Amino acid sequence: MSKNIVVIGGSTGIGKAIVEKAAQNAENNIFAFSRQKELMSKNFKSLNNVSVHHLDLEHFSGPKFVTDIEKLGPIDILINNAGFLIKKEFDKLSHEDFVRSYQINAIGIMQVVQAVLPAMNQRGSHIVNISSMGGFQGSMKFPGLAAYSTSKAALCSFTELFAEEYKDSNIKMNCLCLGAVQTEMLEAAFPGFEAPHQPEQIAEYIYDFSCKQGDFLNGKIIPVSLSTP
Repeated sequence: MSKNIVVIGGSTGIGKAIVEKAAQNAENNIFAFSRQKELMSKNFKSLNNVSVHHLDLEHFSGPKFVTDIEKLGPIDILINNAGFLIKKEFDKLSHEDFVRSYQINAIGIMQVVQAVLPAMNQRGSHIVNISSMGGFQGSMKFPGLAAYSTSKAALCSFTELFAEEYKDSNIKMNCLCLGAVQTEMLEAAFPGFEAPHQPEQIAEYIYDFSCKQGDFLNGKIIPVSLSTP
């Protein structure tokens, strides 16, 4: 069955792999959003069912985003994969560091969801937020990641609150807290650490979860990790 799938943060790493995985089904229509539109155009030029769109969560423009979204038709799946990581000792973090982290990792995602709601398939659709084990309550925490991990924890809380507020609708929301995946972001956080999964492997899991689990789960915060970190 064909699906209209929106991927926020689709230019590199896990997001790029999600777009490529979803595009393997020729009946799907995938809409990739990122600050790096030119990079996405290059990455996905051979994928006829992928279109690319500019989106800067740090400086979110609601009207421009809504205009792009309205052209897509009913959205079956929204995957909020965007993320920003800064590694810095807590007492060195600036106001700007906190604001940027929360805007990209939490506030911008909430603004995206607000804008997309009218375009979601009201007969049944699934929003999947991509958080981190660093934001999962009770998990091991690491020095230098206060801005990143707390903003990703905010995304978990938003998932639970949204699911409660929209529990009588056919729009479901869940959150996946990913462990280590071999990406540039992981290398920045943990130089030299070898992750148990590549982006393509975790993308397959996320795509499958997004397509199937909206019928069974809502408001769930799910750890997806084999390692620490």
